[in-house]
Amino acid sequence: MARKQSDYLAALLSDDDMRLENDVAPATDAGLEEGAAPSPPVEPRPRFERARGTTLLGRESALARVASGEVRQVTQLLLDPARVRIWPGNARSYAHLSEESCQELIDSIVAEGGQKVPAVVRRVEGDPDYDYEVIAGTRRHWSISWLRSHSYPDMHFVAQVAQLDDEAAFRLADLENRARKDVSDLERARNYAQALRDHYGNHMTRMAERLKLSKGWLSKMLKVAAIPDAVLSAFASPADVQLKPAYPLAQLLDDRDKAAAVRKEAARLAREQATRRSEGRLTIPATDVLKALLAAPDAERAKPEPMSIVSRHGRLMASVQSSNRQGVTLRLHAGSGANREEVIVAVRNLLIQLDGEGRGLQT
Repeated sequence: MARKQSDYLAALLSDDDMRLENDVAPATDAGLEEGAAPSPPVEPRPRFERARGTTLLGRESALARVASGEVRQVTQLLLDPARVRIWPGNARSYAHLSEESCQELIDSIVAEGGQKVPAVVRRVEGDPDYDYEVIAGTRRHWSISWLRSHSYPDMHFVAQVAQLDDEAAFRLADLENRARKDVSDLERARNYAQALRDHYGNHMTRMAERLKLSKGWLSKMLKVAAIPDAVLSAFASPADVQLKPAYPLAQLLDDRDKAAAVRKEAARLAREQATRRSEGRLTIPATDVLKALLAAPDAERAKPEPMSIVSRHGRLMASVQSSNRQGVTLRLHAGSGANREEVIVAVRNLLIQLDGEGRGLQT
């Protein structure tokens, strides 16, 4: 029996090499739904062996035909994007898409008179607000939605409908994202961490085999995915977090004592980033943020012990709160039992100690 149109992508996602037959029958348009666009005929293809290393051309050609090992039928439709939701299993953050990040795609769609490369969707059951969800094609969905609200109300979201389970949907979405430079390492890492729990029972070896990834590389991605949001807030954007430089930071956070210093420095950097944004200044580059976070434990240990003086009753009387170019801040503690003269002497002694360390008042 001749293979269906969907078999090309099925070969791409299967575990073993698959051969395509010489006599592929053209796909028919029988059973297309209202608004569906006819599928183009499939030309006979020569027999070949699929190489293990999937090329970008092979991925895009396969995605254009849509399928996975679980696909049984392919239907191409012209959809209203408002009736299509985004599958949460995709790595790309829909909330972070913008006119700026999608400008090249928007311009291309306008120039070509519509979306030429179909997205991949699957049917939604039990949701009155949506009929389909996007498995691959998040940026295309955002761009068409934007165009419909900006002078192109008749623009349609072109999609092919696939029948596949969540694990196959994840592999298909991941396959497309590997070819996209605008999907950050952090997005992919967190997507992998979620998929490990949802689809592979926390078995990393099984996941690596299914995705045809190095187990070591996948392990590093999962490590970076574990960096807490409190630390990531130090970066101007989550897209700044890249695998190779962020991996040592993830390792550093395994040390509980050092992690405390990193979190403290991250909070300081987050405040500084917010101040710079509010003032319209450039944010701190990712390289500088990483350098500061990695150095935080050593910097914390290098800080001198706070200077203080106790009274003759053994209670804290005066201490140095801070010492910098703006001045010296001293605290006089109530309940020390010291009299005024003893407090004055304590203040004088603290200033003498600061002068001896080169941290005294700059007059």
